[in-house]
Amino acid sequence: MNIIRSVEELTAIYGDVSEASLAKVTKTLTLEYRQMIEASPFMALATIGPEGVDCSPRGDLGGVVRVQDESTLLLPDWRGNNRVDSLLNIVRDSRVALMFLIPGSNTTMRVNGRAAVSADPDLLSSFEMDGRNPRTVVVITILEVYFQCARAVMRAELWNPQHFFDPAALPTPGKLLKAAKSDFDQETYDREWAGRAAKTMW
Repeated sequence: MNIIRSVEELTAIYGDVSEASLAKVTKTLTLEYRQMIEASPFMALATIGPEGVDCSPRGDLGGVVRVQDESTLLLPDWRGNNRVDSLLNIVRDSRVALMFLIPGSNTTMRVNGRAAVSADPDLLSSFEMDGRNPRTVVVITILEVYFQCARAVMRAELWNPQHFFDPAALPTPGKLLKAAKSDFDQETYDREWAGRAAKTMW
């Protein structure tokens, strides 16, 4: 296998960056970039820590983040698996990368920046849902923001229902857990999962 080990080797294959690829990068949100991010109900949050990198899905109907101003995004940390991998990384290394998806749009948005974890009571209460507050809010300072070329989403036909998988044809969460731990109670987990998730969404 021919492994590329230098910037020079890589540049020889790919050439220079196009003008548009550089021009689209801004240090703060433009009005149009803000519209795109506010339309997104789902994003991937990438963080880095001493143990390595992590990428976590985040979603919220009506907008996965709140735009506080042209340089700041607020991400409530709602219920999940309680591993808090992203938060553990952020408190030790503030660098983050975000990728936003917008159902129906082939254009994705990317943000690179720094993050901090806040437990400010007033901030938490401002995100109240169904009488519950997030335990923390991730405060993201934008260092650069830009839109991503649409080709990946177009190649995947991500929003084409004809290519949606039937969930019944895929392993259940319980089966995935059992594959990792042979004595895991797959049937009970799968039977109770939907009800448990509904009660702990927020």
